[in-house]
Amino acid sequence: MDLKAIGDRILTLSFYIKKIEVLIKDDAPYAIIYPDFEALKKANIINIESEIRWYGVELYNMEVDDSHKVLGYEIISKKIDSKEQGEEDNELYLSLKSYISTLSSEPIYLSSHLELDLGLDSLNYVELFVYIEQSFGVVIDEVLFSKIMTMKELYEYVKKNQTKFNPTTLEWKNILDEKIDKKLIYSPIIMGVYKIVLLPLFKLYFSLEVKGQENIPKTRCIIAPIHQSMLDGFLILATLPFKVLKRSFFLSFKQVFGRGIFKPIAENSHNILIDANEHLKQTMQYSAMPLKEGANLVIFPEGARTRDGKLLEFRVFYTILSATYNTPIVPVVLEGAFDALKTGTIFPLPRKIKVTYLKPIYPEGLSYDEINQRVREAIIKGI
Repeated sequence: MDLKAIGDRILTLSFYIKKIEVLIKDDAPYAIIYPDFEALKKANIINIESEIRWYGVELYNMEVDDSHKVLGYEIISKKIDSKEQGEEDNELYLSLKSYISTLSSEPIYLSSHLELDLGLDSLNYVELFVYIEQSFGVVIDEVLFSKIMTMKELYEYVKKNQTKFNPTTLEWKNILDEKIDKKLIYSPIIMGVYKIVLLPLFKLYFSLEVKGQENIPKTRCIIAPIHQSMLDGFLILATLPFKVLKRSFFLSFKQVFGRGIFKPIAENSHNILIDANEHLKQTMQYSAMPLKEGANLVIFPEGARTRDGKLLEFRVFYTILSATYNTPIVPVVLEGAFDALKTGTIFPLPRKIKVTYLKPIYPEGLSYDEINQRVREAIIKGI
């Protein structure tokens, strides 16, 4: 196996890898990746691991057979040993460090990279931005944050621009309920047309089978399907009862559904477009609007399509929405969609697809993680 060739190929696929070393670990290729931080800053990317994983490593894995797939990797930050760099000892730094310690279980140093060393994600970034603004009077957005993603740079920026010192606590409901300059556009007729066209087509081509529609509550709910293929959103659209569909909105990635042939579909099919690297707070507030208006939200807990048919890690934002607005979650199992349209293929194959709506999970009395675990367990059991 030519390990150098594997590394060279991944380098050609990603604009954001400066250097890569591939070795054998546990009998499979394993990559040690050094990001190009300057390129990442110029592109305003704050979800570095996802960018490198999906548009570098996984793109390569889609091209090769199983024996050549990179099954593990680590991304190296510019972290310096804390003994070499020292620690600040003032109220501002200690307050920042104390708050970030509620978001990460990793040891925090001035040199720590907030994502690569501390494991912060988009949800944490929103919490951090709001905390800094409310506590110190400093406004940070994603573009600025992409340039200051180490603890030291964040601390120095806040210190330079600080206008007050009033460390505060946060409530997700207060964040989500802030007024934003967005409105939901209801298009029940257009949604009905899509359903009328897609449902018989899917039944004919995929021998589509639908079960469990009686499990969908008559009140607002969060519909949470696993993410197998590019067909998934259309399958949910086609199989939801019309009374549910006409008041359902779909969370979709702007990079996919906000351009090309998908753009006009997205603009006329109850889509809320999101970008993991910009307007995170407003996107989360926009995502909450259907629930606040008594409508439904379709959201994929995995946050990305599987590349190998296996379940990905479930993210917790949908559980925050569920708990905040006391809204039940309907887990949805999609079987056959991955085989019909695997990642990297363009035209779907005529494989049998089955969509099963499971019994709703109610959030009352449960933590975010407990809700997440119950949804995942229900889906695993239902597959």
